Amino acid sequence: MKNFKYNFIIFFFAIGLSLSSCQKFEELEKDPNRPTSVPASLIFNGILNDLYQRPWNNVSRWNQFDCVNYNYYGTQEYNWTATDLNYLTLKNVIKMEEEAKKSSGKDLNPYSALGKFFRAYFFEQMTLRAGDLPLKESLKALENTTPKYDTQKEIFLQIIQWLEGANNDLAQLIAAGDISLSGDIYYNNDLRKWQRAVNAFRLRTLIHLSKKDGDNDLRIKQDFANVVGNPAKYPLFAGMEDNLQYTYNAVFNKYPSNPDNFGFDALRYNMAATFLGNLTALKDPRTFVTSVPAAAKLKAGIKFDDFAAYVGAPSDEDLGTMSTKALNGEYSFRSRLRYYSSYTPETTIQIGFPEQCFNIAEAINRGWISGNAEEAYRRGIIASMSFFGITDGVEIPVTDQDRRELGRVKASVTDYLNQTTVKYAGNNAEGLRQILLQKYLAFFQNSGWEAFYNQRRTGIPTFFAAGPGNANSGRIPKRWQYPQSERQTNLANYTEAIQRQFDGKDDINTDLWIMK
Repeated sequence: MKNFKYNFIIFFFAIGLSLSSCQKFEELEKDPNRPTSVPASLIFNGILNDLYQRPWNNVSRWNQFDCVNYNYYGTQEYNWTATDLNYLTLKNVIKMEEEAKKSSGKDLNPYSALGKFFRAYFFEQMTLRAGDLPLKESLKALENTTPKYDTQKEIFLQIIQWLEGANNDLAQLIAAGDISLSGDIYYNNDLRKWQRAVNAFRLRTLIHLSKKDGDNDLRIKQDFANVVGNPAKYPLFAGMEDNLQYTYNAVFNKYPSNPDNFGFDALRYNMAATFLGNLTALKDPRTFVTSVPAAAKLKAGIKFDDFAAYVGAPSDEDLGTMSTKALNGEYSFRSRLRYYSSYTPETTIQIGFPEQCFNIAEAINRGWISGNAEEAYRRGIIASMSFFGITDGVEIPVTDQDRRELGRVKASVTDYLNQTTVKYAGNNAEGLRQILLQKYLAFFQNSGWEAFYNQRRTGIPTFFAAGPGNANSGRIPKRWQYPQSERQTNLANYTEAIQRQFDGKDDINTDLWIMK
């Protein structure tokens, strides 16, 4: 009887332990290191970093701002193939919106409003590189693993709709005093600044479509006029303080060119003739801020304040020749004072006030809107000069390639603007060329691929292409190929899109729809 009692107790203890163990197992089954929910602000912060386009890289070379003369770091050859696409970032945009709605209980919130802008931004970047893309059927995970491609026209129509929605949503949130945004590395959670950036980006989008300004569906001219003519509804950048720009610090995110890497790349990157040659031809004081005089010119007796002392390399020159000339001191290098003296020499603009000024000047020149193109043109130049600290009377210190100061150059923005070569020629072809050239100069190390996209659209400035260093039969490519993953996982739709756009050949030298 005693043993039966003990066995009875042990039996029920075992059952209880079994039930308890089952419960604990279910609890342990949940991995605390893999949460089912995260704050929208954390995802938002990652998206903002994906939006950042770094200066002083391959893009700078293909924009013909600078050149690399050392093959370990690559070349500026125009022989690229496939591009990356931003669908992973766009998946994060969707997740950010879901988390924001979950935590706030509201369909309309700052993250949902900016989600529309991010969709517009990343889809525009992708379509400008490749062409048609999956859009309407994309980002549905297992629901649709083989999405059809939307045409480039359909993509731009959707981009414009997203930007309209983002502006309207932000206006509503601002009116309601919603300050629930967090994690913003650009504007410190200021929705008013974001609204201005959305509308400045909209002008950029419309300018990209200049060859389609007669399209009855896109209504480019009407939309541009509507935005510029209604500042209460569509506020735009008012000055440089509104720029959407990436700011560096000396600890976690140093500027790419800084004292740490001076010894590694001091003689491996020289200035490109397209950028520097246009500066010197215009006697532009930005020459002295961005570049150092060529050592061989100084040795020959040319003074540091003489524009003849500054020489860029043709971007299509073969690597061996360029390397030899650079080492012989025949080419100018990046300014040692500006780009290698600190960890935070400048910000990197993603969408900027100078570009907005030139976009408005171009629209006036083309007859899309009424206004004073010369005023907008001059404001763009003055704003770009201010980015480099250039104002009337300022003294610009100049160093040689060993960072020894050679002297100072006194700048005059007023005198620069009054030069015959710079003074606005009027709403004609020459005036348009001036606007586009100054826009290119203002894009120096800013706004990612925009200098290339604008040159591709307009042919201004002329890019070096015919030399042996081009590696693309003397041509500047028009686009990128689709990534290999599209051929592997979405072959039928990829093939249909290539046939529709490019007669079946995924060729980097074929015009996109917006260029026709």
